[in-house]
Amino acid sequence: MTQTFRIPADLSRDLADYARRRRVAQGDVVQAALASHLSPDGADRLEAALARRLDRMSRQIDRLERHVMISNETIALFVRFWLTAVPPLPDTAQAAAQAKGRERFEGFVETLGRRLAKGRSFADEILRDVPAETEADED
Repeated sequence: MTQTFRIPADLSRDLADYARRRRVAQGDVVQAALASHLSPDGADRLEAALARRLDRMSRQIDRLERHVMISNETIALFVRFWLTAVPPLPDTAQAAAQAKGRERFEGFVETLGRRLAKGRSFADEILRDVPAETEADED
């Protein structure tokens, strides 16, 4: 059975462009779109695709949460150690300490930039190293 339908000009252009890019007949595109739209399992396929995407996003959020937790713990441990290990400086040493601090901070920023450019992550490094140390402790 043959049917004829009229579609808006802009939709017709989109259909023609799509068919040309895919190198298929426009009728085949319309037929596949209608079959997909009218298919009783179309909703199930869409739901499954959405579920897979949500699962992937959930894993990404879990990984992000883990990295934030590692970063927070790292900063907290560093601050605690620094506050307990470094005595306050006398006023006469403040200027020299500030100059040395600026110099060391610039070195830190350069090192951080190189690590980030190489794609190295402290959180990934920690996750790699911790299990190895844990297994060694169990022996």
